[in-house]
Amino acid sequence: MRLLVVEDARALAAVVAEGLRDQGMAVDVAHDGLSAAGKLDLTAYDVVVLDRDLPGLHGDTLCRMITERDERPMVIMLTAAGSPGDRVDGLSLGADDYLGKPFHFPELVARVQALARRKPDARPRILRAAGIELDPVRRTVVRDGRQLGLSVKEFAVLHALLRATPGFISAERLLEQVWDEHTDPFTNTVTVTIGRLRRKLGAPPVIATTPGVGYRIV
Repeated sequence: MRLLVVEDARALAAVVAEGLRDQGMAVDVAHDGLSAAGKLDLTAYDVVVLDRDLPGLHGDTLCRMITERDERPMVIMLTAAGSPGDRVDGLSLGADDYLGKPFHFPELVARVQALARRKPDARPRILRAAGIELDPVRRTVVRDGRQLGLSVKEFAVLHALLRATPGFISAERLLEQVWDEHTDPFTNTVTVTIGRLRRKLGAPPVIATTPGVGYRIV
């Protein structure tokens, strides 16, 4: 899952981004509305965590711009103004959810996951293929009845592979969905993570590689 956190308070943005990364999400950060708009033009995000009071380009304006896109991310709006009237205003701008500050971080995680599941192109919550069952909410993976212990990145890579099934997903796309914009595009981290994931999934092998195309579950 690829997220954009738009928050001008840099300390809060760093804490939110790091906490979401710990949940296996790929997170980019913008500290003002204009830079956020630029990132949105370059990257297809699943969810935008959007502070309402932003410099450069106000969060309300950015929210309207997002909702006018043909294929748009889901938006959860954050603000220190948490009255019912403020929530109505935020939702009327096109935000899909609204959370007042200060907030309980596990609630933010749960709301982000719920929004990702509500996206029009989202898959069912529990993903199944080749004897594998992955539950992104409970963060569990089972293959043929055997519980697997995966790292955060291994879990996220398997999640992306299952979402792409029966098609392929390229290494570049995996970098976009599982890591973030600061990852070296020439790194071998995808290959290494796929190798570890194959070993943990066990026999018979289920991750196929086609050079120049990518990976898929078979």
